[in-house]
Amino acid sequence: MLLAAFSDIHANKHALEAVLANIGQHAPDRVVCLGDLVGYGAFPNEVIETIRHAGIPTIAGNYDDGVGFDQEECGCAYTNPADIERGDRSLRWTKQVVTPQNKAWLRSLPREIRFEAGGKRVLCVHGSPRRINEYLYEDRPERSLLRMFRGLGADVILCGHTHLPYQRRLEEMELINVGSAGRPKDGDLRAVYALVEIGPDVRVTLPRVPYDVEAAARGIEATELPHEFAAYLRTGGR
Repeated sequence: MLLAAFSDIHANKHALEAVLANIGQHAPDRVVCLGDLVGYGAFPNEVIETIRHAGIPTIAGNYDDGVGFDQEECGCAYTNPADIERGDRSLRWTKQVVTPQNKAWLRSLPREIRFEAGGKRVLCVHGSPRRINEYLYEDRPERSLLRMFRGLGADVILCGHTHLPYQRRLEEMELINVGSAGRPKDGDLRAVYALVEIGPDVRVTLPRVPYDVEAAARGIEATELPHEFAAYLRTGGR
């Protein structure tokens, strides 16, 4: 079975369109979205409606939760005062712009998706299996991850949230972070997602997809969003 999984679009419709076109070239058996459709970018309604109309199974990210339920914070866990201020502005603007119908849809999203494929049990989450906004970085100690994952009834675990793609083997389990389709932060301007071939073995590729970065950045600059978010796209988060 071939699975395509993407995450963290963050209202970047130009990146989403490019990723979906690239996914279509591979004709996967299943496509899933791991959340954070909104926030930071200029096109939250367009992104939500594209995924809704495509019928792609989607889980809630922390930003989707914050906007859908009109919360006071996005769950991003910022510590730098400047980041906190920009994050608050982004959340306020996004809550004002997203339509009531799209907020209702965000509220309906599940916190996880499970299915079987190629004889493997697959678990899809946004942050971690225990918290929607927990960061599972690649350098996290193996013993910590194993304590979290044992007993979950999963052989393949897919997550996002960190915006940094990777694959790790943990005993008999595979942990795959699919990166960010709309807001990469590893210095590569291109969108990224995961193609996962699931059978007796699990093979992962992380396609990098060019998109119109400048159009997405100019879209941000045409709104009340912090213009630093446009510079972020132009540098790949560096």
